Amino acid sequence: MAEAVRCRASPRRNAMLLFKKRFLPAIRSGQKTQTIRLWKHRYMRSGQRSYIPGVGHIRITAVEEVRLEDLTDADAVPDGFASASELRDELARLYPDRIAAGYRAFRIRFERAPREE
Repeated sequence: MAEAVRCRASPRRNAMLLFKKRFLPAIRSGQKTQTIRLWKHRYMRSGQRSYIPGVGHIRITAVEEVRLEDLTDADAVPDGFASASELRDELARLYPDRIAAGYRAFRIRFERAPREE
């Protein structure tokens, strides 16, 4: 379900994305290139720069709304998981209230970016 979604909030130029410390080495090495976030509305857009504490700057390359039940194992790998089931379990652990409240899932793809562009 990759549909165009308007960004409700005006994205901040250098918005910060927070990650668990265990993911930072994979982001630094380029192994982790996406994250799934549960939001009421899309808060980031392609081309936006962001900052990850402990990693540095990234450039958002894509933001797509996805359905958690449609995620495949191929979707899970760039997120740092071996399988879609493992990814969904982690999301359920991190966001139980948001899933129950019907928040929408967004896949955010990113790449490392130089400090200043």
